[in-house]
Amino acid sequence: MAQVHPSGPGPVRTPRRRVRGPVRVLLAMLLTALVVGGAVPYVSGSGRVYLSYLVLAERDDAAGAALAGAGARAAGGQVVQEYPQIGAVLAYAPGGFADEVRARPGIAAVGATRTAPVVGPPRPLDGAGDFAAGTERAGRSSADRSGGAERSGGTDTAELSERQEDTTLTVPDPAEHDDWNLAMLGAPGAGGGDATAAPAGPATGPAAGTAPEALHKVLVAVLDSGVDDTHPDLRTAVDPKASASCADGRPDPRTGSWRPDPGVGESGHGTHVAGIVGAVRDGRGATGVAPGVRIAAVRLLGPLGQYYAENIVCGMLWAADHGAKAINNSYFADPWKYNCPEDRDQAALIAAVGRAAAYAQRKGAVVVASAGNDGQDLGAARTDERSPNDRVSGPAQSRHLGTECIRLPGELPGVVTVTAVNRDGRPSAYSNYGRGKVSLAAPGGDPDGGPQGAIVSDWPGGQYAALAGTSMAAAHVTGVVAVAAALHPDYGSAALAGLLATTAAAACPPGPYACGDRQYFGAGMLALPR
Repeated sequence: MAQVHPSGPGPVRTPRRRVRGPVRVLLAMLLTALVVGGAVPYVSGSGRVYLSYLVLAERDDAAGAALAGAGARAAGGQVVQEYPQIGAVLAYAPGGFADEVRARPGIAAVGATRTAPVVGPPRPLDGAGDFAAGTERAGRSSADRSGGAERSGGTDTAELSERQEDTTLTVPDPAEHDDWNLAMLGAPGAGGGDATAAPAGPATGPAAGTAPEALHKVLVAVLDSGVDDTHPDLRTAVDPKASASCADGRPDPRTGSWRPDPGVGESGHGTHVAGIVGAVRDGRGATGVAPGVRIAAVRLLGPLGQYYAENIVCGMLWAADHGAKAINNSYFADPWKYNCPEDRDQAALIAAVGRAAAYAQRKGAVVVASAGNDGQDLGAARTDERSPNDRVSGPAQSRHLGTECIRLPGELPGVVTVTAVNRDGRPSAYSNYGRGKVSLAAPGGDPDGGPQGAIVSDWPGGQYAALAGTSMAAAHVTGVVAVAAALHPDYGSAALAGLLATTAAAACPPGPYACGDRQYFGAGMLALPR
């Protein structure tokens, strides 16, 4: 597929995220000063530098987490978070830690989650660390907390909505007009214009049998850069009791912790994704696929601009323990664009995120992930010229990878991995693809098509933006899972995912680039079920 290049002037931006050369060195110096000065929330140590590690026991339960924690402490690490659901801990330690812990009995894997060291572990945080916060198990009432009223390919030049800069241009209030993306799903009453690729056959949605009251019983989680729950479209959608920050691997349920950090680039992305999932239908702004659904806003994007593996593990476990029926993941794990099992650090990250995703699936959640904006065949060898992307100096490694190297979390077992199509129903040039590697296709839009060709949704500060990418496509799937769960409240994760696949396959003709082409569409084109 053709490589996507940055778009010209207009509301859809594909800016470069990574800076180079002297500017990068200056940023590294500034970051060091901020860390030492306390602006970045890490404890200043005794002159040593630390990496963060995920330590996994062979047992994937609370006893395993206790064993992993004991092993980490014995090797001089500081445990900052336990993950008893999967038998793992997050620890900070200086060099030599991983090999020492790997040699201990009962330890399955140890992996550094970053390549750029910090001066110490995260600062202590009152109230953080409890995955039961906000649930009935925690014994907390709703009065305890109040709510607010994918990167691109090997040239490093085409970053779409999965990593969007704050220079994104906003658009006027769309007033729920020209929602071609909803029409493509078969939503009744959606104004799709020329969206002729919508599957034939019956469909239901909020306007045809799925009442907001039924959707309000369904919780879905948006794991992303944070969600602005003060946005008019999202005030009633975000559930504060089910929302938190996992931006440093610890669940932080303090009021507003889930909101985007305006000091971190690309922080508006999660608000845009949340709007696609469940923006309220009120005649103004954008309309979500499942207006009325409850959204657990879980901020993963950390203060250094990364989606580290511990953040993902924390977010998956938080969402699962709060009863999410779908967990949206429109990003990939840092610092490695693809993780390779022959590398012991990366193998540990695969295992940790894999355990968290499997735990969520067992708890009844459909784990949804974007396929990525690289224009690459995930079923073939590929290149990675951007990793590790948390480095503060020097070039990225040029890695030639086999199919054993996977994108997290999208290529994990059981994950619903979503490709993107344009308004005409054809695969978007930037979208990753691959027979047996992708599950469904959904509207992602064209970054060069202006607001009419992209997906218009919410943006922080009560604004709206037009973005394109597999991030947007994944959000549509999460919204449809919510509709399916409202229609079939007794369905578990496998049944919901199966319903989506069956509905997508209906009336999909075979042929190149048609929605029966499994290489690009998986089971077919996303459609609202009945």
